[in-house]
Amino acid sequence: MRYLVTAYYWVVFLTTSTVGFCLASVLFLFTAPFDPARRAFTRFVMTWSHCYVRIWPLWRVRVLHRERIPAGPCVIVVNHQSAADALAVMGLQLTYKFVAKASLFKLPIVGWLMRMMQFIPLERGRPHSTSDMFDGCRKWLRAGLPVLIFPEGTYSGGKRLLPFKRGAFLLAMEEKVPLVPVVLTGTPELIDGDGPLMSTRANIAVDVQAPLWPESFPATDEALATQVRAQFAQALGQSV
Repeated sequence: MRYLVTAYYWVVFLTTSTVGFCLASVLFLFTAPFDPARRAFTRFVMTWSHCYVRIWPLWRVRVLHRERIPAGPCVIVVNHQSAADALAVMGLQLTYKFVAKASLFKLPIVGWLMRMMQFIPLERGRPHSTSDMFDGCRKWLRAGLPVLIFPEGTYSGGKRLLPFKRGAFLLAMEEKVPLVPVVLTGTPELIDGDGPLMSTRANIAVDVQAPLWPESFPATDEALATQVRAQFAQALGQSV
């Protein structure tokens, strides 16, 4: 059955992604000159992309407490479990800039769309890439847009939180913007890591936690990362 679900997914994805890309390209041509932040284009692509975690009738996705996300710039941090995570969080119905590994930007269609949405690449092991990533995040925060980061940096598989890298927390402290934890569960039920096989059933939840405001931040980014990781661990029922 998993082979059937996987085949169904890829048939739907390959047939619709080409059409979707063509429609998105037309929208891009008409809106990009008047919308430098690509808000309309990004909203269209995210809405369409989120549908891919809903196309099988036994995949359930719930987006909870979306109203907790403050208006304006903020740093959104999400735990990272599976390749399905990025599609699941697009259900937040929010225009944000996403920090992603640089290799994804080289993929056909997916990478092209990420560039067109002005997502922010990060190449591990290259110090200049980290600096460029911070510059890109600051640019969008100062333009009034949220930035979304997976602080673990790679998949945990959902079994146990990995250590949090401090970049997202340093960014929130330096820019004095709210930090919004989003607890993601269930995506490994759909696809474990990079797959390749997909499951027949999945119960995914994207749960927005109460934002942390700059005036409540501890003295250091390390302390903030430790505090937020403990909050994630508690929400996931894990030990710190």
